[in-house]
This record gives sequence, structure tokens and C-alpha cells, in this order.
Amino acid sequence: MDKTYQPHAIETSWYQTWESNNYFAPQGSGEPYTIMIPPPNVTGSLHMGHGFNNAIMDALIRFRRMQGRNTLWQPGTDHAGIATQMVVERQLAAQGISRHDLGREKFLEKVWEWKHESGGNITRQIRRLGSSVDWSRERFTMDEGLSNAVKEAFVRLHEDGLIYRGKRLVNWDTKLHTAISDLEVENHDEKGHLWHLRYPLADDARTADGLTYLVVATTRPETMLGDAAVAVHPEDERYQALIGRHVMLPLVNRLIPIVADEYVDREFGTGCVKITPAHDFNDYEVGKRHDLPLINIFDQNAAVLPRAQVFNLDGTLNDRVAPSLPDGYARMDRFEARKAIVAEFEAMGLLEKIDDHALKVPRGDRSGTVIEPWLTDQWYVSTKPLAEKAIAVVESGEIQFVPKQYENMYFSWMRDIQDWCISRQLWWGHRIPAWYDEAGHVYVGRDEDEVRSKYNLGNEIDLRQDEDVLDTWFSSGLWTFSTLGWPEQTEFLKTFHPTDVLVTGFDIIFFWVARMIMLSTHLTGQIPFRTVYVHGLVRDGQGQKMSKSKGNVLDPLDIVDGITLDALLEKRTSGMMQPKLAEKIAKQTRAEFPEGIASYGTDALRFTFCSLASTGRDVKFDMGRVEGFRNFCNKIWNAANFVFENTEGKDTGVNDESVELSSVDRWIISALQRTEMEVTRQLDAFRFDLAAQALYEFIWDEYCAWYLELVKPVLWDETASAERQRGTRRTLVRVLETALRLAHPFMPFITEEIWQRVAPLAGKQGPTLMLQPWPVADESRLDPAAEDDIEWVKALMLGIRQIRGEMNISMARRIDVVLRHASDTDRRRLAENQPLLMKLAKLESVRLLGEDEEAPLAAVALVHEMEVLVPMAGLIDKDAELARLDKEIARLEGEVKRVGGKLANASFVDKAPAEVIAKERSKLAEAELGRDKLQEQRARIAAL
Repeated sequence: MDKTYQPHAIETSWYQTWESNNYFAPQGSGEPYTIMIPPPNVTGSLHMGHGFNNAIMDALIRFRRMQGRNTLWQPGTDHAGIATQMVVERQLAAQGISRHDLGREKFLEKVWEWKHESGGNITRQIRRLGSSVDWSRERFTMDEGLSNAVKEAFVRLHEDGLIYRGKRLVNWDTKLHTAISDLEVENHDEKGHLWHLRYPLADDARTADGLTYLVVATTRPETMLGDAAVAVHPEDERYQALIGRHVMLPLVNRLIPIVADEYVDREFGTGCVKITPAHDFNDYEVGKRHDLPLINIFDQNAAVLPRAQVFNLDGTLNDRVAPSLPDGYARMDRFEARKAIVAEFEAMGLLEKIDDHALKVPRGDRSGTVIEPWLTDQWYVSTKPLAEKAIAVVESGEIQFVPKQYENMYFSWMRDIQDWCISRQLWWGHRIPAWYDEAGHVYVGRDEDEVRSKYNLGNEIDLRQDEDVLDTWFSSGLWTFSTLGWPEQTEFLKTFHPTDVLVTGFDIIFFWVARMIMLSTHLTGQIPFRTVYVHGLVRDGQGQKMSKSKGNVLDPLDIVDGITLDALLEKRTSGMMQPKLAEKIAKQTRAEFPEGIASYGTDALRFTFCSLASTGRDVKFDMGRVEGFRNFCNKIWNAANFVFENTEGKDTGVNDESVELSSVDRWIISALQRTEMEVTRQLDAFRFDLAAQALYEFIWDEYCAWYLELVKPVLWDETASAERQRGTRRTLVRVLETALRLAHPFMPFITEEIWQRVAPLAGKQGPTLMLQPWPVADESRLDPAAEDDIEWVKALMLGIRQIRGEMNISMARRIDVVLRHASDTDRRRLAENQPLLMKLAKLESVRLLGEDEEAPLAAVALVHEMEVLVPMAGLIDKDAELARLDKEIARLEGEVKRVGGKLANASFVDKAPAEVIAKERSKLAEAELGRDKLQEQRARIAAL
């Protein structure tokens, strides 16, 4: 094994070995254990969220695989309807053509061509992170099997009365010409205006103030052309007399009613709100309550598909809007119409005022255009019946959320659920299995032949398939069972469904998690998964969301492989339209990474992710932690090299259970059992952070920092017994081998590399670490006595080191140590470990102070009640020692005051458990004793 840890030298080759040998496939003999990878977009590239998510899933899969479970981690990618279509359309635009020039069939050929050539980038990146998914079962949401599952699901839901076509409001992207989901809408804080418009009262009506008009305020004046009412609060005394009367809608010259609705905020503006049911989601609900007409200012109201007959998909107004300008508003862009309408109101004396106003502007996350609420015909899933089952399985505990508080978020969404718009006006995706005749009647079936047979339609009747495709969330909602062969009852479906754990962020609980639960319970009669582990979002070190506009995005592979500053600057600023923003981001990047990002390797990054995975809170990602865990990898590597240097070619006693074990050996073996229990317990509880912490503390603090030092005298002492040396060598390799198995789910590459060499020394066999059994603690090997003895040795050595450091005594200089007030146990421990202490602490001598012997002038440390004295004759700087003692006395005095104050608090004493109070009193007594002894010592030194 190389002397220096170089992750790139081992990571790629080991992954190729694992994959080529099919080690990721299900092969355990125990109970099935299944995780479905949240399918990333085929157009995507790895981001920190993917890295975090995959590290957690892989830790679970490797953990359960080693426990003997029959594990399946199902991989796959999502066809990403909008994103993929945009990629290919941009390529076509560069050639001066559009998808309409090609036609649907030729365009889809181009999309498939792009997918085969460029669509595998993210799966290559997932491999780079060491994810042990079963690539032999990789699925794609547009492959034949999943496409058939989508059609089957649509038809069954339609036959069950749960899918229908209707006219409702949707988020309309006027650039992409399609409805989009709420998840694809980003609300931007922007500066805008609030226009106050006068609507004249009809029939000589007047307000309580004697006005002949009502003033409404709006951020979208163009929508007034579709107003159906003006609403006031039913308890607003200013307008109660006007409820049921009318206003004359300007420009349109249409009477619209004044209605009373509690939706109105009396304190906002004038307390009058224009209601446009066809162009605002809240107004739509008001309109339903008051049976108001839906007046659409955009579409051409085409009665029959295809939707190509509807011309106004781009946010321009239709020709049914009552004209007031010479040429009317038809085909006028919505924002141009806004200017024209405001000018008309001003000319007519109906513009009250214009205020500056802070807005939440909804924009398409891909197009960047302002989203328009639009009334249009779409396909919907009736969700309330499905939601009832989905709520019940969580309430009953069949599905559990971890952390549990996310159940409340789930219930809140599900109990107020609205019907789900599943149609998209795209070409790339699962085409809706519905056909129309010339009269506009709709027929649903798996294909046209089934439709004709099912509805008794002859070949003389022309049928046209719906032009729309399904929302990608519909196909991904079937993911847990469609990937296993549904609707066929395959062996994989029977074996691995329901799945065990879904690992996801809280931001898609409604969009994906809830929909999987609804669709699975209805279509398969089974829950899709038993546990939903919800993690937080990965943020930067300051807690800010990572975004390109902030210039704080980190690519996990840049951390794994490293990146130069120039390459990082190019990645962060390329394509930015705003030079000032690009300059700002470049400046931030140079300050944060003046030399680029070093290569840290996959294991260090994965361990960082796991160490940050607490109870659903957002993760602040700090590069300093990655560096720290790269050092951890180095520590493991160096420790392994030490073990090999001292065990290879020597008798390690692997087949002999009668070897002699020292108290040091028994201590590390006992500590290992406790670590095995803790890591397993925390992984079972999804506390990856606590599992990683327990592992880190054992390997770094116990095994590397102490055990390897404590065994050197035995290994290197020619006078040590052969049996003692053999016991130590066996302990060295066995504990290392077991620790590697414990660490493997977190750090698969470095553990595999080292295990291959240590396994024969520890008597282990097998082609790969990942298929070795998970360590199970043996409680009979717990040894509290050995643990206490070695903790005493560690405390004594730390005390001596502390004195050396504070008194600036070189570690190379041998010193005398005197122990005072030693108990019988202290004496025994000294007798058993004196040779060890002499060598490791670099002592000239160590002895007990006689009962009648006067203590020498010395620096003092405490090991419980025992004093550790280092005589200062020829060593001491009196003033420095007095300063040191003053500092320590002040610390102990502060502890006395703190604990004493707590115990003097009657509320604490009355409420705290007895064992807590006893522990605090013990702390107080120990602090008081230590303070008093150091004060005595200070007095002796001061008297010199």
C-alpha cells in the first residue's frame, strides 16, 4: 500500500470492479430491503443536493447489505419533459429551425438521439460518488415498460372516475406555451406598481362618502377586461348599502355586480377588490362562491382539439375583448395592453393614482417569463378520494416520516388538496391516451384499437389523439412499482414492493411523496414505502441557499476531483448577462477559493455529508469540514500502514483464541463493542450525524491517537513476551478490520482498499468488503475495568503533557513525576502500567510520595483526587507557574460558582431528577477540592 493516501488512485478502479462483478445486485439471503433512487432529470448534472441524498441512501444500502438483507437500490432517470425539450429546441434554434419545422415525429427522433448521446452524464457522476445502485436494472421514465405503466395507470384512473378533462386555472408559461406545476414557478421579489382605478357606479348609486365610483387597486390592470365583479367585505359599513348593486366596467361597458365576500381585506387599499375569476387563483374561488362568469381575455375559445387552433398561447389578448383603441386589443401583448389600458383610464379621468409597490412576481423557473394564471382545458386527477387513503396510511403508522414533524406538513397539504393538473402542452413526454372525434367527444384507451373496440367506433370515424403529454410528476409518481414491472405481477414486484425507505428533501413532500402514496395505494393496494426520511437542503457556509445568481453553487465533483481557480471562475460566471453580477461573483470566488478547490476525494465528501445529516434541518456546508475529514482519511491510511509494518510476516494469532491480551488490548476491544452498538443504533434511527461522530471518535481518538501509541512499547520491546506481542498484533488487525467494516457505508473506497490487505491478517475471506457481515457487538467482551484503567493512564499522560506544554518543557527531555494522595486503585494502576508510562511519557522516574515526605516544589495536575507533581527544580519559571496556577484556580472558582448557583436554585433542585442533582453535587465537590489544592500549591511556590 502506498505511503501516501491518494483517493484518485483507488476510487475509479474499485467502482469498476464492484460494478463489473455485479456486487450491487440483490443477493442477500435475509429480508428484502429496497430503496428507489429519486430519479434525477436526464438533462441534469450532479449538484450538492444529489450528493447529499446519494451519500445517505448509499450508507443505508451498504449497511443493510452487510447485515445480510436482500438489498435492491433501484436506479433510473426522469425524462424531464420541459427541460429536455428546451435543450433540443435550443440545439435546433442554433441551426435556424424549430420543432414545428420538423414536425412531432421527427422532433421526437431528435430528442431520443440527444438522450442516447448526452443523456447519461448524471449517471456517470452518480457512479463517481460511489453509489452502489443496481445498474443492471436502470430504468428511464420513457422506456417501453414504464410508458406502458403510465398508460395503464391513466386508463385505470379514468375508468375509476378519478381522471377527467375540465376547464380550470393553471400556471401558464407564455414563452414555453404550456401549463406548469407550482414547483416550476419561482416567486421573485420585484419592484412594481399598484394602479388605483375608478369604476363608476351604475343607476345613480353613491358611496357613503357621496362618491359616484368605487376605487379598486390592481397590479395587473390588463386583467380588468375580464372582471366579473367588485368584492367588498360583508361587514364593511362603507359599502354595505352597495352590495347587490352594479358598477359599469370601463372600456368594456359591461355591468358587473358588487358582491360581499370575506376574502376581502378591509384594511388594504380602499377595501374594494376587482374579481377576475379567469385570471387569478384567489378570484377563481371567489367566482365559484358567487357563480360569476369566467371571462378569458387570452384564448380563442377553440371548441375542438388540436390545441394548435388556439392562437393566443403567448399572453396576447384575444379579439373578443371589447375594443376601445382604434385597432382594439386583439393580438396585443399583455404588457403593452397594460400601458394602453392605463393610458385610457387616465384620459377618461378614471385613474385615481399609481403607487410604487413591492411584488412577488411568479416566473417560470426555466423560461424566466412572468407566469399567467390562465383558464384553459386540461386533464386533471381528482385527488380528494385518493388523499383519504394516503392520509390514513400515515395516520395508522404504516408509513412513518422521519423526523416525525414532517407528517404535519404532509397532513396540511393533503387535507386541503386541490385537483391535480396532469396535462402539459409539450411534445416530449407520455402522450395522453385519449382520442377525439370531429364533434369533440373524448375517448380514453390504451391505444386507438382499444378505443374503437371499447366505444364501438367504426373505422369511418376519424379519431385524433390528444396532442398533450402528461406531467412528469405523474410518471414519477408510479416510480416505486412501475420500475419493478407493474402492471405485470413480476417476481421483483412481489419481492421488493413495498419499498423500505424513501430519502428526499422536504420541498417535494407534496409534489412527489404524496403523489406516490396516492397512486400506489390506489393502483397496487400497497403503500409505496414504509419510511420517508426527510433531510434538509444543502446551503452554503453562511446558511444561504445555493444559487447561480449568488455565485455560491458548489459542484460536488469539483470537491472530489479538485478544480483550478480559472476553471471555477469560468463555471460560475459563464453565460451571465449582467457584467456587474459576474464581476461580483468572480470577486467572491477569488476571496473564497484563491487557489481553486483542492482534491478531497469521494470518501471525505461522503463522510462530510453524513456528519451533517441530522434531524431534517438545513445543512450548512463548510469546506473546512471536508478538509477535516480528508485528514481523517489520511489518519486511517497512516494507521493501516503502521499496522501492516508491525504485523505482516508475523504471527497475528488469528486462529488462536487463547492469546494473552493486555489491559490496553482489552480496553480497545471493549471500546469497539460500544462503538458497534452506537453506530448500529444511530443508523437504525437515521441519525447519520451521530453514527459518523461515534465512528470518528473511536477511530481517531481511541484507536489512532491512543491505542497505536499505547501498544508501541509492547511491539517494539524485545523483552516483551511473545504471547503478549501476539495478542497485541491480533488485536491490531482485528480491530482495524472491524472498524473498516463499520466505516464502509460512509467511506466505501478507502475501506475497501485497506480491507483487502488487512483481511488475511485478521483471518477474513471474501472478494469484497461490501459483502462482509456487519459488525455485531459481543457484550461479553465489554470490559469496564480495563476501560477505567486505561482512562486513568490517559488522564495521567494528558496531565503530564499539559504541564510540559504550559511550562515549555521539551518532549525530548525526561522528567521526574511524583504522585500524591494516590488511592489503592491508583497504586495498582501505576504498578501495572509503570513501564508503559515511563516510555510514552518520557519519564526519568515515577514514584509515590511518602506519607511523611514533604512535596517538592512542582507543577501540579489532577487525576481525580490524585495529584500529579512534576518537580520544578532546575525547570521552573516561578512567575510563569504562578500565572498558570492563577488561571487554573480562576477556572475552578468559576466552576464552583456556576454549579453552586445551580444547586442553590430551588426550582432546579425541586424539578431535576435525583441522579442529576447528585452528579452536580459531585462536580461541585471535585471543583472545590481541586481549587483548594491548587491554592495550597500556589502558596508554597509564592513563599519561595
